Amino acid sequence: MLGINRKLEEIERNGDIIRVGLVGAGQMGRGMISQIESMAGMRVVITADIQIGNVTNAYVKSGVQADDVIETNNVKEAAAAVKEGKVVATTDAQLVTSLPEVDVVVDATGVPDIGAKIAWDAILNRKHIVMLNVEADVTVGVILKKMADASGVVYTGSAGDEPGAIMELFDFADALGFEVVALGKGKNNPLNLNANPDTAAEEAARKGASPKMLASFQDGTKTMVEMTAVANATGFLPDKPGMHGFVSDVKGLPEIFKLKEDGGEISNKGIVEYINGIAPGVFAIIASEKEEVNHELKYLSMGDGPNYVLYRPYHLTSLETPISIARAYIYNEATIAPWHGLQAETVTVAKIDLAAGDFLDSIGGFTVYGHILTAQDARAKGALPLGLVDKNVRLKRDIKKGEIIGYDDVEQTKDSTIWRLRRMQDDTFKAETEKETTVKA
Repeated sequence: MLGINRKLEEIERNGDIIRVGLVGAGQMGRGMISQIESMAGMRVVITADIQIGNVTNAYVKSGVQADDVIETNNVKEAAAAVKEGKVVATTDAQLVTSLPEVDVVVDATGVPDIGAKIAWDAILNRKHIVMLNVEADVTVGVILKKMADASGVVYTGSAGDEPGAIMELFDFADALGFEVVALGKGKNNPLNLNANPDTAAEEAARKGASPKMLASFQDGTKTMVEMTAVANATGFLPDKPGMHGFVSDVKGLPEIFKLKEDGGEISNKGIVEYINGIAPGVFAIIASEKEEVNHELKYLSMGDGPNYVLYRPYHLTSLETPISIARAYIYNEATIAPWHGLQAETVTVAKIDLAAGDFLDSIGGFTVYGHILTAQDARAKGALPLGLVDKNVRLKRDIKKGEIIGYDDVEQTKDSTIWRLRRMQDDTFKAETEKETTVKA
């Protein structure tokens, strides 16, 4: 099997390219466009954003001539532009997912409901879909993957996102036969469950980031969502609700991830976790029962065992997304997907005292944050998945700060794609579980 770089060069030598359609020209999307313009064998031929100027500027900054950027919502004009070697800027996301001249669709919107609709439409149009939208994936990724499999296309998360980077370490260690004790990521900032766009505004301005996005990192929601994606891909579970959030440097990880009876700090193996002190890296804790393997690991300065750490000190977010695009198109492989089904859930917790009649806002907002539970615990509590929260969800009763919000606590004032997909996913899971129970009986 050729390396992806050589395979892309071969595609280009043969006069072809992988034609990418992108939805979302924010920070992630803009970086991806520029990165792909530097690559062989691939191009973002059409991009959609509600602000069409964002798209045009992204293309021009990537090196595309302004005259070669065609602004249109017309399918015939878009198709003609792509065939002529130009690129298309549009405000119509469905044009991206339906255009025959697109091979792979990338969702970089960051909005769960929009991401779910983009993925749904891409799969119905038999296009590979790469999700830079982990919030949508952990909510309805199981049913989207099932649909993609049935349609003969790839549903995948993105290389460069922390779950994808963790998955690379897991696949490497698992393929070699190591016992994988734990998988995890670093957290950039101390956990602040009270963070909101107002409290994050000053730091966001310094960093040129969205206050809402920064708040979702500070309140732990993004970390919970990312490790939920890893759990659904690997079958690993949080050691406790919300995970531990240990403080450590890389050298200290092998000792932390010993079982408590062996002097460590965890109760189970095969867990997902986050660490304060090693950001922006990701890690896998591995072990082996083989004497010769341990001898060689010590010789290679990997530590004294019994645990060893594989650590990747970077993840390049959307700049690595082209790797997932290429893997999907060339090899029909996903970087990360919910292969184990719904193993964990990021559930909705009240950030402040809320009253009956209040509308919830969204991830990184003022009203709620995310908390990881096992899927079994989430079902038992009737907990509302965080990805279903938006401005159309209204509380039916008073909720205290820190309380998990359940399905029975809310009502929808307007239906949405992600709610419909989640109902489909839950019904499918229930039917499959009942079938397995009947077969075993």
